[in-house]
Amino acid sequence: MFASLMRALSAPSPAPLTAPDAELALAALLVRLAKSDDDYDSAEQMRIEHVLAVRRGLSAEEAADLRQRAEAVEAEAPDTVRFTRALKEKVAYEDRTGVIEALWEVALADGTREANEEALIRLAASLLGVSDRDSAHARQKVAKDMGV
Repeated sequence: MFASLMRALSAPSPAPLTAPDAELALAALLVRLAKSDDDYDSAEQMRIEHVLAVRRGLSAEEAADLRQRAEAVEAEAPDTVRFTRALKEKVAYEDRTGVIEALWEVALADGTREANEEALIRLAASLLGVSDRDSAHARQKVAKDMGV
């Protein structure tokens, strides 16, 4: 799965992803977001695992394994544009707003809004074709749910 995702992300114009590759790409995008402030801590790792478990119906062990594989993909992957372009091709609009919610959930895991995390979410929302309005609603929903 790792090799097929890397081939898809490295291609000049990525082909639509398989469901497992889309799942791994989402996880890698969450890892990239968490690392964007140069403080990739255990709270963010646990939040990524929680998001993956809830969104994909994974056990805690499966979510931890997916996060670890995503860390390897994120370290080797090209730019964020390819992650989001590949996800946009595979994921319905409603689910893309869910991707933005997942990103906000990870970004707000430490209770603060970092400028570089916000910038990456804005970029991802734009590249995923999620409107500014829907992106703002996603942030507000997550902040309310998390009590931030």
